[in-house]
Parts: sequence; structure tokens; C-alpha cells
Amino acid sequence: MSGLTPVERGGMRHAIRIVFLAGLVASSLAQDQAEHPINEQAQKTYKDAESNLRQHMVGAALDGFKKADKQDGGHCTPCQQKMVKYGVELGDWKTAETGAEELLAQANGDKDVALAHYQLGIVYYNEGIQKRKSELLERAHDEFSKALVSAPNFPDAIFADGQALARLNQDHAAKARFEQFVEARPADDPRRQRAQRYIEEPELARARMVPAFTVTTTDGQRISMDELKGKVVLIDFWATWCAPCREALPHMRQIVKKFEGQPLVVLSVSLDDDEQKWRNFIVKNEMTWPQYRDGGFTGPIARLFDVRAIPNTFTIDADGVLQDQRIGDPSVEGKLKKLINRAREIQAAGKPTS
Repeated sequence: MSGLTPVERGGMRHAIRIVFLAGLVASSLAQDQAEHPINEQAQKTYKDAESNLRQHMVGAALDGFKKADKQDGGHCTPCQQKMVKYGVELGDWKTAETGAEELLAQANGDKDVALAHYQLGIVYYNEGIQKRKSELLERAHDEFSKALVSAPNFPDAIFADGQALARLNQDHAAKARFEQFVEARPADDPRRQRAQRYIEEPELARARMVPAFTVTTTDGQRISMDELKGKVVLIDFWATWCAPCREALPHMRQIVKKFEGQPLVVLSVSLDDDEQKWRNFIVKNEMTWPQYRDGGFTGPIARLFDVRAIPNTFTIDADGVLQDQRIGDPSVEGKLKKLINRAREIQAAGKPTS
């Protein structure tokens, strides 16, 4: 493992730590709900909140969803879903807990009950990490367990419970959960690869691992985060329409050239929505390293990394642990050199990277 203490591994930017679990509305369980509140005044408030969200005014949007839920008598399911999601994202634990508890109180049927317990568990899990309180992680484990009573084959809850148990240093129980997840998921699920790594090395489930993801670059190369084990990774979020990104391009090209042939992968993730303009730009500017277009701030990879401003770079060590994040400042050579030297030392010693 790289030489960070548990505190150093867990003490970095809060928002990234949040979104790595599985997302707050589990894709594996569909919850029946109205798309908007019933109360007419609440509908207007909700609409205004959605407008704020589109403008990336998340705090104002969260206040609007709370207000709309109150105007709707505490029965606005979509408001509550967003209270959980953005309450967790912003560290507004009271709002997030209220939303999750209201969802649980209104849940009908095993699927809705399971999803509500899962979301309350997500709140406690992230609050527990931020506040470093084991009792909150215990509550998270309890909620995930209740979710699995209602829906035993709920993969997101299985995976999340494994992480909660690992954080509680219950490695045997955590391994059992991750093994259960591996058995339930197809081979091409990126989180299946991540679960397999956690089975081999439970300590990683307590580290600040970057999200598990897989992308296919412009040249047809398939890049999976967990298959890059042993290599340092630099992920650069950018766009052709971003002037600071264009200014940083020569520097990024210099990094690629400087560390050529070393255990480093540079992946540029574009937030462009115009594919042809993006393709023309990378050809014209000889961006020969791996390139992937995510399509905007709401793209799947940008959302995983909670990217809200660009240029934005993430430096990841050979274990897949996030070491550094820089917004608008690509000066990362010093950090990269140290991480690459460590990766080469491990390779030379013939030791596993985890």
C-alpha cells in the first residue's frame, strides 16, 4: 500500500467521498413516485429549485426542495429524494436524514422499503466518514441490513454494507458481503472488479478509492480503473470551450512527454457536447494520449467525480487511491514523480501493489 495513514487517506475533499458508493437512487430498484408535488404552490417552488439545479446552484436548489416538501405536507417523494441526494452532497445531514426518514415513513412494498432504508444508510455512512463517528457507521450497517431483509438481492445495498463493515474493521463480514456482490453481478460491472479487490485487500475499502468506472477512448482502447492497478493515473477534465483548459493544454502535453514509458496513464475526459468539434480539436492539437468524451457536467464520469469546474485534475496512486485534486492548476509534476517512483520501486521489488 502507498504510505498514507488512514487519517490522510480519509481527510480529503468531502464531496468526492460521497459519490463513490453507488449513487443515491439505486438503479437496481425502481421506486414508484410522482414526478412533482401535488400542492400547487409546492409545484412552483419545486420547478424553481430544478431551475437552480440546472444552473449548478445546488445550495439554493436544496433549500427549494425542502420548502416544496414542507408546502406539500411532507409528502413530496421527489423532493425527499433530492433532499437526500443534495443534502449528502453538501453535508447538510439534518436535511438528508429528514428526507430519508420521510421516504421510509411513506414507503409501501418491499422495494420501496428497501430503497428507503438504503438511502438512510447512505446518509449515515457519509456522515460517519465526515465526522469520524463509528456509531453513525453502525447505524449505516443497520439500515443496509434492513434494506436486505426487504430485498435480499439488492446489489447496491450489499456493496454499501460491505464498505460500512470494512470501515468498522469487521473485515470477515465485509469480505462476505463483497463475495456476495461478486456472485450477483456480471463480469463487465466495474464495481465487481472493485469488490474483488476489496476481498483481496479489505484495507482498500477504508481508503479514499476513486470510483470504479470503465470507458472506451477514441482509439477503441478500453480503460478500467481497477485494471490500471500498479500504475499512477492522472485524470484531466476539460473542454474545448474552456479557455483555461486550452491554456493548460501545452502543459498537459509536456507531462505526457516527460513521463513517457513510465507507469503513468493520463486520461483526458472532455465535457464537450459537440462530438465532431471535440474530435477535430484533439486531432489538430495532437492530443495523442487516451481521450474520452463525457458530454458535460452531467456526464457519468463527471458525476462520479463530482466535477463542477474545469480544468480539474485528479492524481491517483498505484493502488487506486486519490492523492490530489487540483482545479485550474495542472502543476502536478512533483506529485506524479513521487508516485511514479513509488510504483516503480514496488514493481522492481516484485511485490503486489495492494
